[in-house]
Amino acid sequence: MADIKVQKIEHLGIAVNNVEEALEFYHDSLGLGDARIRLSPKYKTVFLDIGDSEVELLQDLRQDGIIAQYIRKRGEGIQHVALTVSNLEMMLAKLHARGIVPMIDSERRDSPLVAWLHPRYTHGVLVELCDNKYKEEREKPFRRRSPD
Repeated sequence: MADIKVQKIEHLGIAVNNVEEALEFYHDSLGLGDARIRLSPKYKTVFLDIGDSEVELLQDLRQDGIIAQYIRKRGEGIQHVALTVSNLEMMLAKLHARGIVPMIDSERRDSPLVAWLHPRYTHGVLVELCDNKYKEEREKPFRRRSPD
């Protein structure tokens, strides 16, 4: 299991009150590229390219949702860091062998290609571990907004 490792920062998740307003800064002012917008019943999400990584803007569409609660408690800002790992199942086994089993959602309902580690075990950072196949699966139909 020694060769199982983190390959890169997949994305930084930023909790925002309004995705369109956040896009004005991150996309229009900073010039982060290729905004991919996804609507779901719970969230309005935008991924913006920045080199080999991305910035994910997260707007909760529910008053009592996780992102809305986060913003009420801490304000807008970085909500999580997502890391691409070479093999998610093997990484989870490696962590388990080291006594680290702090997954937030043990059933992994969001996707079998991601696992969330609780901040109390990761020095205060919500960590999303992503299998190296995650990005290609996530890139299913998006509405795109190109930089000016």
